[in-house]
Amino acid sequence: MRKYVIEREVPGIGSNSAEGFCTVAGTSNTALARLGTRIQWVHSYVTADRTYCIYLAENEEVIREHARLSGFPANRITEVVTLIDPTTANRTAVSRVA
Repeated sequence: MRKYVIEREVPGIGSNSAEGFCTVAGTSNTALARLGTRIQWVHSYVTADRTYCIYLAENEEVIREHARLSGFPANRITEVVTLIDPTTANRTAVSRVA
């Protein structure tokens, strides 16, 4: 599966309560269950008005289907091509994300 970052514009999402985040996660999980093994939610970063979600998926279309089923926007879907961090400076080669 490929790794993707999905940017979702959701006004006010960052001011959600713990219960609100539980509801959001439950809605996503319900859509994921319908899609089976073609997609996996890894985690999401929440800001004031956006979420940046990390997903593993067969392709971009299954991410769009998840957005449709869940009712969450998928304003921008970007495939991750590699991962770097501070230790990358000590390597002689950088691996591409599978």
